[in-house]
Amino acid sequence: MARLRIFDTDPDAKPKQKFTNDTVGRFRSGRMVGTRPESLSEWRVTSGDPQVAAAVAELYGGKPEEWETTSEDAMEVLTDADSVKVIIDGTSAIRSRMVLWGRQGPIHECDGVSFLGPEEDKGKPCGCPELLADRKAAAKSGRGPAPSIEIRFRLADDPDLGIFRFVSGSWELVKVLHELEDKLDRVGEPALCTLRLELVEFQTKSGIDVAYRKPVVDVHKAYGKAIADDPYTSEPPF
Repeated sequence: MARLRIFDTDPDAKPKQKFTNDTVGRFRSGRMVGTRPESLSEWRVTSGDPQVAAAVAELYGGKPEEWETTSEDAMEVLTDADSVKVIIDGTSAIRSRMVLWGRQGPIHECDGVSFLGPEEDKGKPCGCPELLADRKAAAKSGRGPAPSIEIRFRLADDPDLGIFRFVSGSWELVKVLHELEDKLDRVGEPALCTLRLELVEFQTKSGIDVAYRKPVVDVHKAYGKAIADDPYTSEPPF
C-alpha cells in the first residue's frame, strides 16, 4: 500500500508529535504512606481500567486494588517485578522538561535554558542557575523547577495492552537521558528495552547508610529484530 511521503524531503515541516493522555496505565516507583513518600523495590502500576490492572497482575504478580486518589487511575497493582521488558518508539516517546508546580498547575516550565511556556515567554531565557548543584538546591528549596521526565512504552509481554507511561523527577536519570536518547536514535525504530529499579547504596561522610532505588532504562536492540530472534534475548544492552 502506497504511503504519503511528502515529509521525507522536508522533515522540518513534519508536525511534531503531541503528548496526550491516551495511556492505559502508569508505572510508579513509590507511593504515599500517610503524608510521607515511600520508595518501592518493585514496580507499582496504576490504571483506570480494571482489565488492564488485572492483566498487569497476571504478568507481574500482585493483585488489583483500589487506592485513594483524585485522578482517574483508581486501581493499583503492587507487582513482584523490579524490571520489565518494554518497547519504546524512539525519542518521540520521551518528554523532558523542568517544572515548578503551583496550586493551579506549572508556574515555571523550561528546558533548563529557555521557557517552554506560556506562549508569550516561550523561547526567552528562563533564568535558572547554570550549575547543576545550584539547580538541585533551588528545586529542593522550592524556589526552582525540578526535572519531569516522561517515557511512554508498550509492554513486550503484551504490546496490545496499550501505552503505559513512567514519570520521573530523578536527577540521576537526567544525567544519562542524553545517552538513552542517543541509543534510541541509533536503533532508529521501536526498541526493545528494560525498565528497571536499580538499588543504590552508599555511606555519607558522617557515617549514615543510605539506600534508594533509581530508575534505569537499558536499550537492547530493535524490537523487530528481537521478535525475529528471541524477545528475551540475553544480548547485552548498548
